Amino acid sequence: MNVTPYSNIIDEYLKEDAVIDYTNEAVAQLADDLFQRANNELEYIKMAYEFVRDNISHSADANEDMITCTASEVLKAGHGICFAKSHLLASLLRCKSIPAGFCYQKLILDDETAPVLIYHGLNGVYIKECKKWIRLDARGNKSGVNAQFSTETEQLAFSIRPEKGEVDSFVVYPEPDVKVLEKLRENKTRTELWDNLPTELGYDT
Repeated sequence: MNVTPYSNIIDEYLKEDAVIDYTNEAVAQLADDLFQRANNELEYIKMAYEFVRDNISHSADANEDMITCTASEVLKAGHGICFAKSHLLASLLRCKSIPAGFCYQKLILDDETAPVLIYHGLNGVYIKECKKWIRLDARGNKSGVNAQFSTETEQLAFSIRPEKGEVDSFVVYPEPDVKVLEKLRENKTRTELWDNLPTELGYDT
């Protein structure tokens, strides 16, 4: 496994935009609070990751029908789907000058009720003291899902099953994928989105 940045320009993984809005007062305040409690940068990354994983609900798990997208929306609502939660985590990290981006896996939505391949979002983070990128999945743990922070042994939310057509990717993109953002914006509710989840990436076209 070799997690690789899409761009060699590290500053692209520190940018703020309308989705990764880390100068938003609430996002910046949370970043400050967590940073002050951390003993070093690595501990801050772990704390930020675990905050998003554990304190921000996955919308489906919480049965929330509102769609959140930007980091500030996710924090204010207290929930988001995988893509949205990755936007918040990237914002918390970039706010403290830690390079972070976006990774995608193609997974079956549900083996029994929705055996269709859709994209799942997570994060890539640069660990300076290890001089490497790692992947972190802040989707949120539940029965059968146990993602953890580790710089050595990756433990994500889902295992890839190639025999079912699932596909892993180790590329870290600097911006949220445009087709993912389109889906988050064009659907009015999560119920509607669940029938229209992204099946392709703009980065692939």
